[in-house]
Amino acid sequence: VHGINIVRFQYDNESDPAKKQDWLDLLMKVYDQRIEHFDNEGYVLGRKATTLYQLQPDSVEALFEITSRSIELAGNSSEAPVLQINFLAAARLVHAGALDTETLLEIFGRSLEIIDHNLALDPEDKGYYQNSRNSILTLFKPFGTCENLVGIYEKPFNEGLDDADQLKRIAQLLDQSGCLDSELYFRITERLYQIQPDVALAAMLGRLENARGNNDAAIRYLQEAANLYNDNGAADADNLFRTYWLMADISYRQMHRPSKARDYALKAHEVKPTDGRPLVLIGEMYVASVNECGTDEFAKKAVFWAACDKFIQAANAAQDPEVRDKARQLADAYRAYFPNNEEIFFYGYNVGESFRVECWISENTSIRAR
Repeated sequence: VHGINIVRFQYDNESDPAKKQDWLDLLMKVYDQRIEHFDNEGYVLGRKATTLYQLQPDSVEALFEITSRSIELAGNSSEAPVLQINFLAAARLVHAGALDTETLLEIFGRSLEIIDHNLALDPEDKGYYQNSRNSILTLFKPFGTCENLVGIYEKPFNEGLDDADQLKRIAQLLDQSGCLDSELYFRITERLYQIQPDVALAAMLGRLENARGNNDAAIRYLQEAANLYNDNGAADADNLFRTYWLMADISYRQMHRPSKARDYALKAHEVKPTDGRPLVLIGEMYVASVNECGTDEFAKKAVFWAACDKFIQAANAAQDPEVRDKARQLADAYRAYFPNNEEIFFYGYNVGESFRVECWISENTSIRAR
């Protein structure tokens, strides 16, 4: 140790470039002598590489060679800076055409495996190893395609990886690299939910199942998320609203179940009564059902009364001026489809009387003329 400090002192205080290089060469030899006499080669090579990086960071090939040997020997005991220097040198060699991308991917996977091992082993090392992890992730971005990431992580996942923290880190990496639609991301999220079920994972699985066209599974996960959001009360009101809103959209537009969609839309309205959009959606669903409701033209036109009821409610409730204006425009547009006074009289009714709209709508409204 003293020999290293003495030579380093000479290097730091030398101004002549040629002599400075001589001191650096001697310093590297002192590290080698320390290995020869005291062993612990993996650790000492790591310190040798760290020193070389500090003093001569452009010695890329030497840095890569030394750190690679150090990591090979030290394994999970490798220090965070050594892993970082090794990956930096490897990335620079790839850019220079001196190393293939496949080797870099292997180094990336191995580096994060060692880092994650240490993060799980000793939480006090979190800052130490996490900083190197972040640096390696930044360096990896140009190479971090979904294909590459899946190639790295699919094998350990298939072999039964069940450490929640590691799974979360892999999921985050896939997310950051735009791999949300990959099968691996879905399976990791699914396994995480089995290990540590929580509201964010339930909501994510609902969205993923929806994207995959598995609507029943999407609704099931979203309902689980809604139940958990409900348990959290007002703190999760926005998330609860968005969940019910998505459930309404899936039920109507993809599953063609307007009655269930209305149930979810009304729940969303209950959570945020000043939003207005759920009521607009219900009105639009009513209009879309006009030919399915009623046995005659008068009963069919009655659907527009029920739809306009919802549009008017939305216009009165909505704080967002765009939602309010849309609701008013829809109400004005569909008033034109109301029966006229002669039709109302012909069917034996009077303006202002109550009328029951049948079919799935099953709602009372009031008779109005256009």
